[in-house]
Amino acid sequence: MLRVLLVTDTDKPIGDLRQALARLGYEMLPEAATPAALPKVVERERPDVVIIDTESPSRDTLEQLAVMNKAAPRPVLMFSSDADQQFIRAAVGAGVTAYLVEGLAAERLAPILEVALARFAHEEQLRQRLQKVESELAERKIIDRAKRLLMERRQMTEQEAYAALRKRAMDHGMKVAEVARQLVSMADLLG
Repeated sequence: MLRVLLVTDTDKPIGDLRQALARLGYEMLPEAATPAALPKVVERERPDVVIIDTESPSRDTLEQLAVMNKAAPRPVLMFSSDADQQFIRAAVGAGVTAYLVEGLAAERLAPILEVALARFAHEEQLRQRLQKVESELAERKIIDRAKRLLMERRQMTEQEAYAALRKRAMDHGMKVAEVARQLVSMADLLG
């Protein structure tokens, strides 16, 4: 069962939304949060999805949303009265998965939530792949730098330099990139 956190910065009652989500089988977290409390409440309650009800997303709301998404990314649906393209872009940039303008019909909630969850899962896979590729690239760069150091200072060929790095890594139960990082750090220290 998905745990849902409602966030509101309006005076509108959100009881209807809460009841509609509960009828659809979602576990509603006890109280609605304010945008200012969003990162702390998300850290404490660990909801599966965040739904924000706002007249128009304020800068403070978007900043808190960005902070939350950096620390604990989650699918975020934003229901707003504001159809301004600039606000929509800013909301998506802050981490909103789905931005809906007016029309909060109960029968539309389930499909909207499912699309937002699927989109978030896809984006999360892309983020993880990107992070892996960036990490691999950084490792290759440090290994190449370590090989160059060995080639220059020990007159080794590229293959010999890599073999030396690999042997040291195997002898010490380390990754080649870790050995390369140590070698580069020592070379930087010694000048």
